[in-house]
Amino acid sequence: MKKQDVAVVFGTRPEAVKMAPLVHALRASRHLNPVVIVTAQHREMLDRTLGIFNIVPDYDLDLMRPNQGLSELTARLTLSLDDVLKDVKPDAMLVQGDTTSVFAASLVAFYHRIPVGHVEAGLRTRDMRNPFPEEMNRVLTGRLADWHFAPTRSAVDNLLEEGVRPDSVFMTGNTVIDALLEARKKPEAAPRTVAQGRRMILVTAHRRENFGEPLANICLAVLRLLETNPDLDVLFPVHPNPNVSAVVRAVLADHPRVTLCEPLDYLSFISAMDAAYFVMSDSGGIQEEAPALGKPVLVLREETERAEAISFGVAELVGTGTNRIFQRAQNLLSNKDAYRRMATGASPYGDGHASARIVSILEKSLAGNTSSEQRLLQTEV
Repeated sequence: MKKQDVAVVFGTRPEAVKMAPLVHALRASRHLNPVVIVTAQHREMLDRTLGIFNIVPDYDLDLMRPNQGLSELTARLTLSLDDVLKDVKPDAMLVQGDTTSVFAASLVAFYHRIPVGHVEAGLRTRDMRNPFPEEMNRVLTGRLADWHFAPTRSAVDNLLEEGVRPDSVFMTGNTVIDALLEARKKPEAAPRTVAQGRRMILVTAHRRENFGEPLANICLAVLRLLETNPDLDVLFPVHPNPNVSAVVRAVLADHPRVTLCEPLDYLSFISAMDAAYFVMSDSGGIQEEAPALGKPVLVLREETERAEAISFGVAELVGTGTNRIFQRAQNLLSNKDAYRRMATGASPYGDGHASARIVSILEKSLAGNTSSEQRLLQTEV
């Protein structure tokens, strides 16, 4: 019997990390076959991640262009994906998260009457402009999706409050934990070396809403931490977007205890998180990954859709004001009890089996064997 084709669409490095375990799980399925379509919204970072997970795309749209606007990107995604879906005619599509690739792919799939599974569904800040445009992307994708693979109970609740059919919602855990646990086994993911008697903090910042003054404030807070703590070193992988790199390099490039580097590949980034004393970031994925490694996270945003890490006490929302960032980071550096409370290794985001759950649901759903009464409860973690 011919396997049913499932288009797996993604374009950025974080999407690739979270979709890689699903691609492998689909490859192992007796009933489903993955067709990997990459938009290359992040070209270089995406390619390195694909290599780590041994994934060769079936279709590479290569849509990355310097400084392209959201309207241009959305238009080019829509037209390119339309051509591919006419050729592939998949039985279903999987998208992940909240990028422009996710929304465009879901919309085109809707036009082609292809059912869509939304991985990491149900995350919400309730502010359509923060994060921008991610909140809009995931809300609209949620209106187009047929299966909602929610990572946590709060994500499930968000979807049900919005009127999503309960029999289309599944609590699976987050595939990022699947990827992290598997990748950490590789020898290349061994922790970086930190000199005895020194501490290293890992900093990342790249979100569109932090361009300009917020990013400058983050960098100024880093400088104050370095001035206050002579034993402190900072590793800051710098996003290639000029709106990020110009600001970061202007403030931090000359400091002898700051290492500014190109974005790290996934295994190197895991190594950096493992070696860090704590992490400061505006990334969504890091809020999920670092706690699983026992690393506190200071979230450099005004709002987060990942409230579970905050409620677990393994992450803290500190905003983008220089004084607030400095005070909360200094508390972790100087207060051992506060540090121990956050560095618990607790993860609210799953047990490493989310991909297997999602594939099982798709197999049963596409075969017409999943009853509505079984769906939500049987997939809880």
